[in-house]
Amino acid sequence: MTDNRFRGFGEKALPFLKALDFHQNREWFLENKDIFEAHLHEPLGDLVEDLIQRFEKAGLPFKGDRTKSQFRIKRDTRFSKDKAPYNRHLSALLSPDGSKWTETGCFYVCIGLAEYRGCFASVAWWQQKPELLLGMRKAIVEKPRAYRSMLAALGKNGLQLGDGDSLKRTPRGFESVTDADLIEAVRRRNFNVRHPIDPERITAPELVDDLFDFAERARPLIDWGRAIQGTLVNEP
Repeated sequence: MTDNRFRGFGEKALPFLKALDFHQNREWFLENKDIFEAHLHEPLGDLVEDLIQRFEKAGLPFKGDRTKSQFRIKRDTRFSKDKAPYNRHLSALLSPDGSKWTETGCFYVCIGLAEYRGCFASVAWWQQKPELLLGMRKAIVEKPRAYRSMLAALGKNGLQLGDGDSLKRTPRGFESVTDADLIEAVRRRNFNVRHPIDPERITAPELVDDLFDFAERARPLIDWGRAIQGTLVNEP
């Protein structure tokens, strides 16, 4: 595509984060804020806008805003042992309602240092409300063919569910499940697929094409979750 708004992240994007990791103070950040804006913040906004337009045309349920969809570079350290005031990454999240704080299927992209989060994208059902997570677990047990078909479709597209955050024991009410793959599934708290981004490619305009292609390949996961979500909404 030739009409991209996104032209790639700046060459100083990762060097800026590396230097920020070393300095970690407000004075240095303000002195170098122009680099942050030009090489990280604005390009991520362009990437978000390009993806939103493509997702809408493709019928993928990911919406947002070039500014509001981005997470702040400044950290909330109140409940963290790590008191460094700035993140070593910049990220954004798109969701069906355009909110960053969503409990529905979402698309997440992160540009960061390899020793921390690194560079990657993810499509996920993450931190769902208890009733949706329970609905997913019931669907896995009651309709295992649909769950396994979703996994097979992901596999055909070169993707697989991430390890995620799983329970050590089978949740109450599902003790009768005996199939190993279904036991693993009902113990999951989240369902996500991940796409690594080569740090050397973040300056390339084609990154937006790669991320859109990833989201398309992750569609089976989104469709599976939305089908379950729809049954919960329609319940009396």
